[in-house]
Amino acid sequence: MAMSVDEAKLDAKPIERHKKPVCLIVLGMAGSGKTSFVQQLTARLHSKNKPPYVINLDPACKEVPYPANIDIRDTVNYKEVMKQYSLGPNGGIVTSLNLFATKFDQVIQLVEKRSANTDIAIFDTPGQIEVFTWSASGTIITETLAALFPTVVVYVMDTVRSVNPVTFMSNMLYACSILYKLKLPFIVVMNKIDVVKHDYALEWMRDFDAFESALNSDSSYNANLSRSLSLTLDEFYKDLTAVGFSAVTGEGFDEFLSAVDAAVIEYETDYCPEHDRLKKLQAEASANEKHRQLNEFEADYEEESRQAGVSTRTRVSHQNEILLRNRANSVSILVQWLCRNKVFLEALDDLKIQITPTE
Repeated sequence: MAMSVDEAKLDAKPIERHKKPVCLIVLGMAGSGKTSFVQQLTARLHSKNKPPYVINLDPACKEVPYPANIDIRDTVNYKEVMKQYSLGPNGGIVTSLNLFATKFDQVIQLVEKRSANTDIAIFDTPGQIEVFTWSASGTIITETLAALFPTVVVYVMDTVRSVNPVTFMSNMLYACSILYKLKLPFIVVMNKIDVVKHDYALEWMRDFDAFESALNSDSSYNANLSRSLSLTLDEFYKDLTAVGFSAVTGEGFDEFLSAVDAAVIEYETDYCPEHDRLKKLQAEASANEKHRQLNEFEADYEEESRQAGVSTRTRVSHQNEILLRNRANSVSILVQWLCRNKVFLEALDDLKIQITPTE
């Protein structure tokens, strides 16, 4: 049974009271209206004098219909990446995202600077959904955000294309795979409700019989598979928040913000404790491994010294003496060569470098 916003627990602090901006990672199939959703959401927040911080992560788009505070196209030239590395469209997007991810710490710093003035940060991802969800750069961006900010995954679904129960089931399976991969609070936004209302989808999620009735006229393999999967996904539906939205009229905007509030509560109560627990276990495992390697190295070193009949202290002292002698010889040779090199001396004189001692 799908969890409606009215049933969600919204008795905690609203978005305005969070010290850090809520990061919305917007995902969706190509043509689902994902970018239009970001545009409408941005416009509505601006009209309420609560402008979001918007980041465009699609390097292949020609233009974005909203004011982007950070645009990946300003950092990475998608066409040049394709040309330089001899890549196709998807390979170019993946490589561009990988290059951008190497500088993502700067994005984090910019978002943190806007914490006092911004309640929501929106990340618009590429239309090729698999490029982001199943790539190394997508994982880096998602996990980095989730470790520092309240982070919510927003999956935009096309209600017009999903009136077919088999297509609807395909959408739900993809949503399920993303949820269990990212393990973050998750909201399904059923877009285009100005064309087709999303009531049918909510009914299929709540009532298996209603979904089976919609498949009665279809006896194909896909229909039978969808029936079986509907029973399997029943547990998935129970904890899933789904809201209707129109990227054209803005209908469902308030309900979506309420769903975000509920998702932030889930982040704070479920995700953060689990993240801290796993982080502590990882730190302990890393410390234990370093200690084990150090003990193993010392044991091997003692054994080699014992077999060679040389004490550890004498051997280390001898090695240090050789190392210092080699370094002194190398420095002496380098200084002599530089002093004989007129080109170097002339360049050094032109630079007029002055070394200032530290007080």
